[in-house]
Amino acid sequence: MKRANEIGKTAERFLTFTLGGESFAIPLLQVKEVIALPEVTSVPQTPAYFLGIMNLRGQVITVLDLRVKLSIKPAENQETVVIICDLSPFSVGIVVDSVTSVLAVTPDQIAPKPELTGSKVDSITGVYQNANHLILMLDISRTLNLVDHAAVKKIQTSIAVDSQGKAA
Repeated sequence: MKRANEIGKTAERFLTFTLGGESFAIPLLQVKEVIALPEVTSVPQTPAYFLGIMNLRGQVITVLDLRVKLSIKPAENQETVVIICDLSPFSVGIVVDSVTSVLAVTPDQIAPKPELTGSKVDSITGVYQNANHLILMLDISRTLNLVDHAAVKKIQTSIAVDSQGKAA
């Protein structure tokens, strides 16, 4: 039987992953799938964290290295994976060091984000304490700035137009 303070609290599920030596989590509802890093085709004149594009069962997905975007040094001896995120109206692949688990967390278990300023901190929505370490809750959509959103949309639109046999 539920205790009185547990009634009405719904746990949300988050996918946890590592970047460097730090743990992060994103809402599981945004995750379409997790795959090994495939062959990526680079796209000229894009920021360093835009690795390029990949073909995922006929769908062109833009791949971003979240470690480079957030200025985090990659962990050594880690298997690099790609998390395919649904950021309607488009999907994006984010490269991380490793995927660790799925957490079920109630909103009251998430502490407010740190009182820091800067575009990289704006994407942190809160902090969850798991055992003896902290997990930063991340909003992938906020991690990408307006320029990033426009670039992803432009890349995916031009690829879609090209695949239909029309001029880009």
